[in-house]
Amino acid sequence: MTKKTNPTTLKTKKIVCPECGASRLINDYEQGELVCMNCGYVIDDKIADRGPEWRAFNNEQRNKRTRVGAPLTYTIHDKGLSTLIDWHNQDTYGKNLQPSQTSQVFMLRKWQRRIRVADASERNLAFALSEMSKISSALNLPKNILETAAVFYRKAVKKRLIRGRSIQGVAAAAIYLSCRKCNIPRTLDEIAQVTYVGKKEIGRCYRFLAKELEEFIPPVLPSKYISKFSNQLLVAGKAENIAALIIEIAKSLHLTSGRGPTGIAAAATYIASILTGERKTQREVANIANVTEVTIRNRYKELMDKLEIKVKV
Repeated sequence: MTKKTNPTTLKTKKIVCPECGASRLINDYEQGELVCMNCGYVIDDKIADRGPEWRAFNNEQRNKRTRVGAPLTYTIHDKGLSTLIDWHNQDTYGKNLQPSQTSQVFMLRKWQRRIRVADASERNLAFALSEMSKISSALNLPKNILETAAVFYRKAVKKRLIRGRSIQGVAAAAIYLSCRKCNIPRTLDEIAQVTYVGKKEIGRCYRFLAKELEEFIPPVLPSKYISKFSNQLLVAGKAENIAALIIEIAKSLHLTSGRGPTGIAAAATYIASILTGERKTQREVANIANVTEVTIRNRYKELMDKLEIKVKV
């Protein structure tokens, strides 16, 4: 025995059993029915489940399984909101298109690619973001660095700071600016090696962007280079910890003020390799840190004298 009720009535009125007047009702999700727990009367049937087909037992599972489309990203000139017709000539069911439909889809694909980039500013942005993606992948930078660089470049385009400057130079400068902003140890030399722009041009564009965008750039800490140098020199974790401790003590004694962070980090790594018995030459450390041997020798003597470190020969 079933009886259908108006859905609007279910939303506005308190639902009670029309047979016995009880309000203890239960939803049978397997059968899609609303049943009275007192007398078993089926109040409503064929109820559509408008929820998701998956279940989640905590917030982490809910966030992972929720599907709301691709997230917005600043690394694409249209932020990922446009559609894309791929090159697989198949329909939604995976079947190959007929020859008469292939030419039509080809024309749609061509015009869709053309209208994605409407004006010169969007073409500029699309080219610059592709260049930044190449630089980021060549340097193995995390995704947040590329997102931050894309935001900086968009601000520069909005303020019309790109005129008179090369797109590659400003894109490389935005990458370096984001690395400095997020405390990722990358130098101008490393960025210049993976681009067609010189180090001076990147540095000039970087200083211009930092000034015009009014961004606060924190100074580079020598401790950020310790892990990088230790991994490239293949020294143990004990040496890395000793080098970090040396830099921390040197910082408390104000020995790092006015000196290059790479030179201090390289000298601390060199001292740590000697103390742990994994002796590396000054030339090896200099090649990794991209500094001269004289710099390492001078920083090494300062740290050894001020910190009173004794090494057995």
